[in-house]
Amino acid sequence: MSEVENRPSNFIRNIIDADLDSGKHNEIHTRFPPEPNGFLHIGHAKSICLNFGIAQDYQGTCNLRFDDTNPEKEDIDYVEAIQKDVQWLGFEWNKEIRYSSDYFDRLYGYAVELIEKGLAYVDFLSFDEMREYRGTLNKPGKNSPYRDTSVEENLAHFDKMKNGEYEEGTCALRAKIDMSSSFMCMRDPVIYRVKFAHHHQTGDKWCIYPMYDFTHCISDAIEDITHSLCTLEFQDNRRLYDWVIENISIESTPRQYEFSRLNLEYTVMSKRKLNSLVEENLVNGWDDPRMPTIAAFRRRGYTPASLREFAKRIGVTKMDNTVEMGVLEACIREDLNDNAPRAMAVLDPIKLVIENYDDNKVEILSVKNHPSDESQGAREVPFSKELFIEAEDFREEANKKYKRLVTGKAVRLRGAYVVTATGCDKDADGNVTTVYCTYNKNTLGKNPEDGTKPKGVIHWVSAAQSITAEVRLYDRLFNVPNPSAESDFHTVMNPESLVVIDNARVEPALANAEAEKAYQFERQGYFCLDNKDATADKLVFNRTVGLRDTWAKING
Repeated sequence: MSEVENRPSNFIRNIIDADLDSGKHNEIHTRFPPEPNGFLHIGHAKSICLNFGIAQDYQGTCNLRFDDTNPEKEDIDYVEAIQKDVQWLGFEWNKEIRYSSDYFDRLYGYAVELIEKGLAYVDFLSFDEMREYRGTLNKPGKNSPYRDTSVEENLAHFDKMKNGEYEEGTCALRAKIDMSSSFMCMRDPVIYRVKFAHHHQTGDKWCIYPMYDFTHCISDAIEDITHSLCTLEFQDNRRLYDWVIENISIESTPRQYEFSRLNLEYTVMSKRKLNSLVEENLVNGWDDPRMPTIAAFRRRGYTPASLREFAKRIGVTKMDNTVEMGVLEACIREDLNDNAPRAMAVLDPIKLVIENYDDNKVEILSVKNHPSDESQGAREVPFSKELFIEAEDFREEANKKYKRLVTGKAVRLRGAYVVTATGCDKDADGNVTTVYCTYNKNTLGKNPEDGTKPKGVIHWVSAAQSITAEVRLYDRLFNVPNPSAESDFHTVMNPESLVVIDNARVEPALANAEAEKAYQFERQGYFCLDNKDATADKLVFNRTVGLRDTWAKING
């Protein structure tokens, strides 16, 4: 199959194909225009993959442009985090980074042009009055008493706004369109407001800032964007987008196309709600691995390839729908199953003493890093008389379905020998603390000579050579698939979304683990070294995802 035939197909690509075939466009120019008021979430990842992916596939260009028209909510830290996210996903933007603020002088000029054409006016109605005059979906609005102010007066008022002579909230520049329009966005929308705020790019040069709907379309035109892609909530706003472009003296006439936004189960995608989780310390920052941000997925051990594959699988349509969390988790499991090296970690350790093993002997066993990928090689794992195994991997008595260590029964220690449990010690509460066993020294890499096969395989680490680690078991942040539908989404937060194990034991090779690199902990799931809290003296591993989806079984 050719590269072109292998491209994902969707209605946007069909439009682009038609535009190229008709000669409407000779080159494709897209853009990704995030507002730097928070970290990007997985919905933005879908948009990144769409805009940059189209540019790649059609040998076009994609600009990274920050929609920085609201300085009170923006921060340079967000600007830097967004750049990192785009590059981590595997994309590069066209030439230098753009900012809407780069065009503030030109935007101001276009606003003046609208005033001169009698298509914009400075309104002194209060916010509440403006809302009252606007009308409702079933009731047309009514004209502001300032709507018919002369061009000369409006130019003077707008100049005073720019010079800081009016206080915030006292006036705004509005487009003069149609107060009886069936589309609320066309009822004389505000296009400039007074705001005395320091801007991370322009400093204190401006005390008036353009609104998004005015800025967005003009920025697209300045950059010669051919296909301006946005989510469906901006569908009605396309009328304002087109009105602005048609009524200013600019040559480029970009077109806006809308697609459905990504809704993902068991999380929230509203920046306002995500910000509240951060501000209320309900999570540990924007990159908390329970958050749906790209930075959080990176910290949790998701790979760029898995998020790109997820974006490809969910596709691009005009239909709103909610994607099952299992679809995303399947993408990372498939990636890591093929690529993640294996390792052994015991999360709830009890001691296993091999009674017939030499007290001071330590063997160095060679264990495959991947069961089916020889190219990943092998690692050295120390084996000794005293090991740690999982507490749940031993029972004094059990039925035939239990395939782990039982008194009088044999199991295989992963990559090592067959052992048979002989007894155990317990604490005052009846909890097993130490298990005793014997090993068959002729079973390294082979079954017992009598032909019997052990009932199962369990993982282990050497008690003396293993390393203590903190393991964080991350799960879904909410208990219900659609927390946004609740009257208060805080009430459905999952109290078990993070379980911290501070006494896990891991094999010594993991002392050299790389941050964000995923490992499959045998029989436990996929984990990666935390990219923030892990140090040379303290290993911290985050669970990326379990080996299989047990959520539906437990919570269904």
